[in-house]
Amino acid sequence: MYPEEIVLPLKADLTSAGFVDVRTADEVDNIINSGKEETVLVVVNSVCGCAARNARPAAKMAVQHAGKKPSQITTVFAGFDSEAVARARQYMLPYPPSSPAIALFKNGQLVHMIERHAIEGRPAELIAENLIAAFDEYC
Repeated sequence: MYPEEIVLPLKADLTSAGFVDVRTADEVDNIINSGKEETVLVVVNSVCGCAARNARPAAKMAVQHAGKKPSQITTVFAGFDSEAVARARQYMLPYPPSSPAIALFKNGQLVHMIERHAIEGRPAELIAENLIAAFDEYC
């Protein structure tokens, strides 16, 4: 598990933009299954460079610039909030564990997934465009 002094500033990068920090399996269940016509964005945050350079900026850009937005925007932190990450990953099946990753759920069902291999080496703007297109379709 990563030390708090490393993780907390990386979490704050998203929570300061309005993302809800989810730390337990029960919180993940409650948010993803929150109700009909609900859409939930879940960012699996991490300490890696592609999270800092690509995933977090993309998620923030998408939420800031989208016309249609998810009902809830949340984040779990790999290597720190183990229980929450494990539960979120159960909802993300059949995709293998990936961090960072960005998932969109509608009515408790996974409808859009961006895995690490689609984050690494891609500009945040391109990833944000991908998310905005998903928001337009599902939100």
